[in-house]
Amino acid sequence: MRLSTVILPVRRWSEGGREVWQRAEELGFHAAYTYDHLSWRSFRDQPWFGALPTLTAAAAATSRLRLGTLVTSPNFRHPVTLAKELISLDDISGGRFTLGIGAGGNGFDATALGQEPWSPRERADRFGEFVPLLDRLLTEDVVSYEGAHYSADEVRNIPGCVQRPRLPFAVAATGPRGLKLAAKYGQAWVTTGDPKVSNGGGSSADSLEAVRGQCERLGKACAEIGRDAGDLEKIMLSGFTPDRPLDSVDAFVDFAGNHAALGFDELVLHWPIADSLFAADLDVFERIATEGLAQLGE
Repeated sequence: MRLSTVILPVRRWSEGGREVWQRAEELGFHAAYTYDHLSWRSFRDQPWFGALPTLTAAAAATSRLRLGTLVTSPNFRHPVTLAKELISLDDISGGRFTLGIGAGGNGFDATALGQEPWSPRERADRFGEFVPLLDRLLTEDVVSYEGAHYSADEVRNIPGCVQRPRLPFAVAATGPRGLKLAAKYGQAWVTTGDPKVSNGGGSSADSLEAVRGQCERLGKACAEIGRDAGDLEKIMLSGFTPDRPLDSVDAFVDFAGNHAALGFDELVLHWPIADSLFAADLDVFERIATEGLAQLGE
């Protein structure tokens, strides 16, 4: 199992932003991700910087750490412009970039461009075009496409990605249509658990059972297209289940062991931010980073 972190883009680069990403590399995290939002929940009226410029700066400030989004969505991205930026970021990072990608939700940036809120069906429809078109844009030198939601007219993306045939997709999905996209296009699958469990006051055991069901549905989606589900890595983005893995090293080991048993390859922990949903003791967090997986026996 690998251990990664999410560093929210809330710090000025000149006021501690750079150092956090460099510290993530020093601590040995496999990857450091960030949210690709214009704003997010309780941080809406606080500093919040752009994901792709932040990741570009992080690429220049580190040398081994993988970098990525968790997650990018169609809410305010277009596949054509996004592909060009991703190819550039993959080049600048020396092939260390992973695109976490999802259908998006109904948060603050879902209507930032002036559009009406999309229904769950419309988000799924757009995602169903977004992912295949982005796949083509990142693997073909010239792409033309005309769809219901997106178009591309002789778009050039030369020289393409450093990673071949393209940079990896980590597809966040729990519904049937999203799981099919993960099975077909993903190099990894991402889940945050089942919000019905957390929002409904469910237990850690309830959460594990719900995630087990998600894994089984992913396996079925892979089987339908003849893909071995074991070829698709499984990533758990923590912080949205009833568990509290950052309370102590022991709590982390329990959480990690339970999810390793479900076949997860990577756990992602939020870098602590004081006075927020992601508040945690930084010393405990760093001990988890350096000791946690060893205690798990990984």
